[in-house]
Amino acid sequence: MEMTNQLIDVGSELWSAQQNRQKTVARAKNDPRTAHRITDPRLVMIVRRANGRTKRAFDILAALAGLIFFLPTFLTIALITKLTSKGPVFYAHPRLGRHGRIFKCLKFRTMAPDAAERLAALLVADPQAAKEWRESQKLRRDPRVTAFGRFLRKSSLDELPQFWNVLVGDMSLVGPRPITRAELERYGAQRRYYLLVRPGITGLWQVSGRSNTNYDRRIAFDRRYVENWSLTEDIAIVLKTVPAVLSMETS
Repeated sequence: MEMTNQLIDVGSELWSAQQNRQKTVARAKNDPRTAHRITDPRLVMIVRRANGRTKRAFDILAALAGLIFFLPTFLTIALITKLTSKGPVFYAHPRLGRHGRIFKCLKFRTMAPDAAERLAALLVADPQAAKEWRESQKLRRDPRVTAFGRFLRKSSLDELPQFWNVLVGDMSLVGPRPITRAELERYGAQRRYYLLVRPGITGLWQVSGRSNTNYDRRIAFDRRYVENWSLTEDIAIVLKTVPAVLSMETS
């Protein structure tokens, strides 16, 4: 009887240890800090270049140039924002960076102070809006956005403060768009491609239709960008960004 009990105890311990290992593996797969690990030699080399000194130097020079060039625009937007709505000029929201590091992604504030309450009320009252939010995390007619905020968003001027994020190393000029931890779940097995590089102010998704593409296509663009990264492609995306933004503004 004693031997039987010992065998049961050993079996229980082994089962418990196996369960703990399975839980540890599951947590590792879902943890942004470890989900970026890769073994493909070709992809490893590409990612090294995508995070290398040349790319970082390009980012720093572009960020400094952007901050200096757009300084009058910064001051004008800040003044109008303060005069037209209550609240701070800037909005900092937690986003996932390279290797899952959390950083404060900066924007000019475009929403009303009670934005969260407005969104919750709309999603309950309007099933179509709720469906649109689930599919893209965006709303074409967003009740949270102020009148001046709509202009900033349509022109993408609300994202100008992200030049600072680029300068300090949170972001890159070109890369996947910054996402939240909750959004990373939508990437599934493709999450590593987002986590391998710094998120960008602009990217392949922005110059390939942006709001006219669904979230699955956005994820596919992020993967394609990482797997085929080159500085030449980054420069091409930057050059395509201005006409892409202007086409959205006039549509």
